[in-house]
Amino acid sequence: MAQMPARTKYRKKQKGSCEGLSKAGFLVDFGDFGMQALDRGWITAQQIEACRITINRCFARKGQVWIRIFPDKPITKKPAETRMGKGKGTPSQWVSVIKPGRVLFEVGNVSREEARTALRLAAAKLPIRTRFVERVERV
Repeated sequence: MAQMPARTKYRKKQKGSCEGLSKAGFLVDFGDFGMQALDRGWITAQQIEACRITINRCFARKGQVWIRIFPDKPITKKPAETRMGKGKGTPSQWVSVIKPGRVLFEVGNVSREEARTALRLAAAKLPIRTRFVERVERV
């Protein structure tokens, strides 16, 4: 089932911009390894779910997965063959706005090779370039 917020203040949002770098969520905080975004763009709820399923299948009931992004932006679409005007379309899907540097997924309790394989397979489901990152011990 695709993710979406339980409720929002407004039903429709403006497009906004994806400029700049990620202000938060650029370090591996929960797991040992992570997948970090190198490009900017939108990731849909269906793509996030496809990545989650791929990682879990690769681990076969071992390891742990953290999803560090949530689709909280509604994207509207007008019906096909509709004339211009008559207002904004109805929300059709939910996306997460991704900026470079953002950690998308984290995994733990698995070996480095297993984590790299799982995250590589999951990255193939996304429309942006990613890289494999490891946890950095902070002082």
